[in-house]
Amino acid sequence: MARITKISMTLCALLFTTLSFTPLANASEQARHTAVQKTHLAKTTERKKKSTQKNEKNKTASKQKKVSSKSSHTTAKNTRKTSRTASASLKEKCTVRKGHKSTCLKVSKTAKLSEVHKVRMQKAQKTAMKKLMGQIGKPYHWGGSSPRTGFDCSGLVYYAYKDLVKFRIPRTANEMYHLRDAASVDRGELESGDLVFFRTQGRGTADHVGVYVGNGKFIQSPRSGQDIQITSLSEDYWVRHYVGARRVMTPKTIR
Repeated sequence: MARITKISMTLCALLFTTLSFTPLANASEQARHTAVQKTHLAKTTERKKKSTQKNEKNKTASKQKKVSSKSSHTTAKNTRKTSRTASASLKEKCTVRKGHKSTCLKVSKTAKLSEVHKVRMQKAQKTAMKKLMGQIGKPYHWGGSSPRTGFDCSGLVYYAYKDLVKFRIPRTANEMYHLRDAASVDRGELESGDLVFFRTQGRGTADHVGVYVGNGKFIQSPRSGQDIQITSLSEDYWVRHYVGARRVMTPKTIR
């Protein structure tokens, strides 16, 4: 009887021990499982985050590449357009004179008008001076107006300007002085090519004319017995007989 009782007590003790530790073991196992799940979730979240960042970076790079490509295309297109515009902005200005070969000058349509006029004026002045200087040393000839016959004072001026201006150059010094198409010029503002007038014999307002060449000097065909020459305006004789100056070559009058 006592043996049976001892066996029963041993079984009860074992049953109690089993029932006491089983919940604890189950709780520990569940905690470990939960920790593993959290770690796995954290790693999954990190991978997704890195993948998203990589995709965003790739999209940004692709967008920048497209913008750069578009910008390059636009720049090339603008360059071609500018080139075509520059080419189209050039035009050829030609001057045709009877008995002479036409002369052409390329100018920009967008250039300032004053710049174009300046080029044309310089060219006209150079032409006039070349024609005048080529006659130095030739004898005075009353009524002459060509290198073949010689020149008087107004004939020399007529020869130099008749093909350079739009209007008709008169044949006498007095008519030139009163020419409506010529502008009056103060003595202190004389430029190469301006006409300078004198009254030497008291006939009309002016009876003698020359062409200012710069540095206070003018070219003239003085009188019978003398050659075409360059003279100083500051000489007493010419100072006393000076009556004024006219500018026949202006942007509006040159051909």
